Amino acid sequence: MIRLSGLKLPLDHPAEAMPAAICDRLGLEPHELRSHSLVRRGNDARRRSAILLVYTLDVDVVDEAAVLARFANDHDVRPTPDTRYTFVTYAPDGWQGKRPVVIGAGPCGLFAGLILAQMGFRPIILDRGKVVRERTKDTWGLWRRAELNPDSNVQFGEGGAGTFSDGKLYCRVKDPRFLGRKVLEEFVAAGAPDDILWEAHPHIGTFRLVTMVESMRRQIEALGGEYRWQHRVDDLVLERTGEGEQRLRGLVLHDGSVIDTDHVVLAVGHSARPTFEMLHGRGVHIEAKPFSIGVRIEHPQSWVDRARYGNCAGHPDLGAASYSLAHHCANGRTVYSFCMCPGGRVVAATSEEGRVVTNGMSQYSRAEFNANSGLVVGIDPARDYPDGPLAGIDLQRHWESMAYVAGGSSYWAPSQTVGDFLARRPSTQLGDVVPSYKPGVTPTDLARCLPDYVIEAFHEALPAFGRQIAHYDHPDAVMTGVETRTSSPIRITRGKDFQSLNVTGLYPAGEGAGYAGGILSAAIDGIKVAEAVARTLV
Repeated sequence: MIRLSGLKLPLDHPAEAMPAAICDRLGLEPHELRSHSLVRRGNDARRRSAILLVYTLDVDVVDEAAVLARFANDHDVRPTPDTRYTFVTYAPDGWQGKRPVVIGAGPCGLFAGLILAQMGFRPIILDRGKVVRERTKDTWGLWRRAELNPDSNVQFGEGGAGTFSDGKLYCRVKDPRFLGRKVLEEFVAAGAPDDILWEAHPHIGTFRLVTMVESMRRQIEALGGEYRWQHRVDDLVLERTGEGEQRLRGLVLHDGSVIDTDHVVLAVGHSARPTFEMLHGRGVHIEAKPFSIGVRIEHPQSWVDRARYGNCAGHPDLGAASYSLAHHCANGRTVYSFCMCPGGRVVAATSEEGRVVTNGMSQYSRAEFNANSGLVVGIDPARDYPDGPLAGIDLQRHWESMAYVAGGSSYWAPSQTVGDFLARRPSTQLGDVVPSYKPGVTPTDLARCLPDYVIEAFHEALPAFGRQIAHYDHPDAVMTGVETRTSSPIRITRGKDFQSLNVTGLYPAGEGAGYAGGILSAAIDGIKVAEAVARTLV
């Protein structure tokens, strides 16, 4: 088979246009094309008056060798790669070794547990939160009644933070082994729509993610894995060898019980602050890493659709439009859009009492009225929080607490219209754009809960973005604060063997450890770490 990329056809092209286009691109006669299958579909909307669909296809031709030779220097024509997943090892028959433990049931922990279970190692998966259905009820308790459960919320519980998100399934990590394909295929087997296998920017949405993680949990349990909910890890059992090396020998849980294990996948997510503090106190190697801080900005989805697709807005092959923006400011900061959620809503995402955090979420249909995106500014340890590995957490907590106060000390979020923000005046009421954040918003001045350098960067970037996307800086567009959990503020540094630099048997993984950003990259990292664990177990 030949993998043909970058084949462009207009919207609403007839089915017969595809084989004709393939033959034209490869210089084939119609009888030389045996078949073709869809690998990926995206779009090119740079010219709104002539939007094109962009295809990647697997093509079966009569003389494959001749075609590949003719296009030897064309990167869009190459042999179809083998994307099948191959397990690195399996547990021996009757294996009775110490069971590996996975801490965290988000995307990284889910796939670490799944791969270990599929290889026969019967992992134990711990999570401080609850099963996804109970967790959903607790999360809605914050959104509807302003009641926070610190152990069961948007951040903690089955499915991790990715459950209450747009369910985006694409990333920019290098993936030469096609582990992302393994992730997508497992999701489809668990109930995700088939189109995630070929859409250029696939997504699932919260409601479908709920049923999928339940299905994958049942598979892990059927393979001998075990879930333990509402089990918080409070300490490590460490042993120092004669060579001065520290080895992991177990985990101490919140009730004082101990799990005897030599292999722990640490997949706790980017908000597991007590765990980070415990690890730092036990001497596990941690370093501060860059992250971003800002707000959620909302516009009517119809504005974004029109700005991106013109008269083609609403076309079923295009769906709800998204955007990606970045601006380098005079003060040395970069403002960029983050985790854009078409047709979604802004949600309360705090995991600590007395703090306000925002995030974005949408369903598979992306049919709600507003588009929202993080509007954030990159920050770094040397410049902004140089006081140790955990200083970024202190910075996050400070601005989240300020947002809580600015919102009225009730989990309502502080909001401001773009018009008032650019005029440097507090908002006393909002305009035609209705904010979606629940339990509610308080019109105010966002300068009360963001650093000065962020405010100044936004003042420069918003008009610049308005020149790229019509109405982006519309006076009625609404900004809601604060967005602080863009990524982990720390990295739990690991070596080439995926183990902690100074604690053998501890495998930092995923977004919380600083090695992923989003559902797909976290899941891929979970697979890699599970493989590393399995190699040492056998």
